[in-house]
Amino acid sequence: MKEKIKVIIADDHVLVREGLRKLLELDNGIKVTTEVGDGQGAINMVRREPPDIVLMDVNMPGTDGITATRVIKREFPAVKVVALTIYEDEQVVEMVKAGVSAYVLKDVAGAELIDTIYKVMDGEVVIHPRVANRLIRELSKAENKNTALKLTRREKDVLDLLVGGNSNKDIADMMFISEKTVKNHLTSIFKKLGVKDRTQAVVFAIKNNLVDEL
Repeated sequence: MKEKIKVIIADDHVLVREGLRKLLELDNGIKVTTEVGDGQGAINMVRREPPDIVLMDVNMPGTDGITATRVIKREFPAVKVVALTIYEDEQVVEMVKAGVSAYVLKDVAGAELIDTIYKVMDGEVVIHPRVANRLIRELSKAENKNTALKLTRREKDVLDLLVGGNSNKDIADMMFISEKTVKNHLTSIFKKLGVKDRTQAVVFAIKNNLVDEL
C-alpha cells in the first residue's frame, strides 16, 4: 500500500488551518500530521518529524513564512514547501529564493490545491498565474537594478545629474570634467541601460528607482 503524503499546515489563523485540514483529508492519499500557528512552530515540527510537504503561510507573526522556509530548506532539503498567501506581492520573490516548490493564493479551489500537492511531490514547480506575473515583474526590476550596478561611480554621478535636468555643460562644470568626457560617459550609460538617448535614460532611471541608489 502506497504511503500517504505527510503534510504540516503552518498558518496563524485557526479557522484556515481547520479548513485546510478538512479539505486535504478528503483525499485518501494525503495525511495532515500536525498544524502550527507560526514559522518557528513549523521549524520545530519538521525537526521532530520531517513531513513530505509544509503548507506555509507567508505572513505570520514572529517567525514568518520566508524565514521558516529558509531554515527548513537548509536543514531538510528534501522537504517541499508550498507557500500560501492572500497576496500577490513582492514577497513572492523572497519565497521563491527561499526554496518553495509552489506558490498559491488562498482563494485557490480545493481540487487545485490538492493537485498542486501531487505535482510538487512529482518534482514540479507550481506558481499561481497571477503570482507568476508578479514574479516576472519583480525579477525584471531586480535585473534592472543589477544593470545599474554595472555603472561606474562617475557614470552614476553623471546619471544623477542628468535626471536632475542638467545640461552636458552643467554636468561638466559640476564634475570638473570636459564636455567631451561627459558625452563619453553618457554613451557608456546609454549602452549599459539599453536606451538610445538622454530622455530614455532619465525615464529608465526614474521608473526603476535608480536615482535613489546613487
